[in-house]
Amino acid sequence: MVMPAFIHALDRKLLRDLWRMRGQVLAVAMVALCGIATFVTMRGSYEALLSAQQAYYERYRFADVFASVRRAPLNIISRVQAIPGVSEAQGRVVFDASLDVPGLEEPASGRLVSLAPDGAGLNRVHLRSGRLPGTVSRNEVLVSEAFSGANRLRPGDTLGAIINGRRERLRIVGIAISPEYVNEIKGNSFPDNRRFGVLWMDRDALAGALAMRDGINDITVTLAPHASEQQVIAELDRLLAPYGAIGAYGRSEQLSHNFLANELAQSRVSSTVLPAIFLAVAAFLIHNVLLRLTTLQRAQIGLLKSFGYSRLAVSLHYMKFALWTVMTGGMGGIAVGAWLGHGLARVYAHFYHFPQLSFALSGFAVAAALSIAALSAVAGALLAARRVVTLSPAESMRPEAPARFRPGPLERLGLQRWIALPVRMVLRNLERKPAKSLLSILGLASALALVITGQYTFDALNEIVRVQFRVAQRDDVTLSFNEPRDWSIAYNLAALPGVLRVEPFRSAAVTMRFRHRSKRTAIIALPPRRELRRVLDEDERAIDLPPRGIVLTRMLADTLGIAEGEHLEMAFMEGQRQRAETPVARIIDEPIGMLSYMDARAMAALAQEPLLASGAFLAVDPKSQGTLYRQLKTVPAIRSVSLREATLQSFLSTVAENMRINTVVLVSFACIIALGVVYNATRIALSEQAIELASLRILGFTTAEVAAMLLGQQAALTLASLPLGCLLGYALAALLSELLSQDLFRIPLVVSHRTFLLSIGVVLAAAAVASALVWRKVRRLDLIEVLKTRE
Repeated sequence: MVMPAFIHALDRKLLRDLWRMRGQVLAVAMVALCGIATFVTMRGSYEALLSAQQAYYERYRFADVFASVRRAPLNIISRVQAIPGVSEAQGRVVFDASLDVPGLEEPASGRLVSLAPDGAGLNRVHLRSGRLPGTVSRNEVLVSEAFSGANRLRPGDTLGAIINGRRERLRIVGIAISPEYVNEIKGNSFPDNRRFGVLWMDRDALAGALAMRDGINDITVTLAPHASEQQVIAELDRLLAPYGAIGAYGRSEQLSHNFLANELAQSRVSSTVLPAIFLAVAAFLIHNVLLRLTTLQRAQIGLLKSFGYSRLAVSLHYMKFALWTVMTGGMGGIAVGAWLGHGLARVYAHFYHFPQLSFALSGFAVAAALSIAALSAVAGALLAARRVVTLSPAESMRPEAPARFRPGPLERLGLQRWIALPVRMVLRNLERKPAKSLLSILGLASALALVITGQYTFDALNEIVRVQFRVAQRDDVTLSFNEPRDWSIAYNLAALPGVLRVEPFRSAAVTMRFRHRSKRTAIIALPPRRELRRVLDEDERAIDLPPRGIVLTRMLADTLGIAEGEHLEMAFMEGQRQRAETPVARIIDEPIGMLSYMDARAMAALAQEPLLASGAFLAVDPKSQGTLYRQLKTVPAIRSVSLREATLQSFLSTVAENMRINTVVLVSFACIIALGVVYNATRIALSEQAIELASLRILGFTTAEVAAMLLGQQAALTLASLPLGCLLGYALAALLSELLSQDLFRIPLVVSHRTFLLSIGVVLAAAAVASALVWRKVRRLDLIEVLKTRE
């Protein structure tokens, strides 16, 4: 390389080193690129989602507190408004109706929400197309964008609905979105936009259909600055108790917001933990490269110091090497991350309905990415350069003391005669340089661990699907009633066409308390003999619900800080609104939701109510499904119908799909890093042993034999790294399982044999590719140049 005269001497040396070691430099730069790209993609997407959420909530006045009642007079709003801390209160009418959607065989359900005049007030709607419902026509509705898109509904279309026992024909006049339903979720399920949607009607029209012109059944509240949410909720519960309230709750427990908050929390974890792991590997590689580079250039460092260069100047020289390498990858990572971030923002825009959602690379993200890259480079360089630059010039220019060679285990055991000479040389090299061998093994193990961590999410998703939707839930159809019915309704349901088995259940809203902690949730009361909805222990065996006591899921128990055998306080939010205390009989692991289970008769006794059913699980003959669905569409008592397979597909197309997209990116980056780590280790070994290999060639060894010694050594290191890499990968998977688990669902710690084998295959394939590249270097080894003494 010919360089201009004005370039500083050390800088010319730097450029020559970068060019001479371009293979290793490129490998390290690619690792840094992957780490920075991961950070920029995840951080930028997180910022885009958070910015869109905050702007949407503020502009369209998303409420802070929500409360439902059976029926309250209109003038209750003035009393709510008088509660200290309340900034604004709004009453409305909300009703869940069974829908008959054109082109959809199964029954659908919709949430009818009354609109304030001109769409004003809290939780305002944003029109995508069409217009607001008129005040004259009583059957005009707005339909949510997700529901209309899934069913190809447009303004002018009609759909059937059963409202207050009467069949109505609703005409769509517009498509809209609302901050209250960024995700349209029904109960404790997942978004199913095909079978559940939100519809907005004129307030007088909906109230008239429900015979509630002088009343309301839903209240939303915004809080004044610095107001206490807990105090407002307590006053609201006290005020609304006579009107059948089931407990006010804050924004954090609102279903759509909670779903989005879980996604934001996972994005925040993904944008910190995973890039940190990748960049730690980059720092480790930089350390390895510079450690061996400074060892090889020991005499040059002594010469530079004898010419008057200070320790600081020499240290900065190697620091520049690290910064050039990592920052080159960092700049590329910013570009790749921005490109991937735009794609991920489009995916978010498909799942989360905002007026506007776009990826924008913030100055903070760029500055943080460059700072992280620089810190990883500096961390790797400092440790490597410190050992050599502290030596005096005379000591540095003196060759490193030769290693002490003693008989190894092979010789001491007398096994050398049974092992071929090339294999003996490989084993001796590894034994006599244990520190370098351990560093190489650790680097290769880190590469394997990253690949395992990337693929772990697939195993977790498969486990959730298997346990929740195949082993625990065996029903075909879940029915929810408009209001609790007598347990004997099971006999009526069994007479429906195609129904093979019926298991009623009771879902009761409660507030659970243990010491200073509380949680608003639901108890699912089940019959003693169950086949369609099973409660499982750690070994996936169905357990019997105790005649006394409650069974909690692990996430709910951890939230309350309660253990088995301790007593839990409960306040029922409906019926007689009893307060009771019951022991925790068992804690189980369930991947989805924060639920609890009781025997149906035990809960009825605790709540002091007759044996009631909120819904039923049905097993259905597939041949009669169409007939059953048509009949269910006409039953006024049924509020909603859920299909197990539809719920599964909803899960796969929302939570699972988002996780899969992120996982594919991470696995791709992990594979690149694996190739970079393996190539780096093999290429450095060639640099260190070039004189030995050239000497062997002169002594008569063939190119293939020499290459076999070098690559055999790397193969031994690679094989030795596999068990450690599997352990590190499992540990990282456990860390991600803990960090990514949220209120909505828990990420189980399951790493399959397939993941281990596939990850090992990726590392071995990377080793094969790296070996092929190094083999070319060995074949072109210039014996005279290698053996020439460096001045």
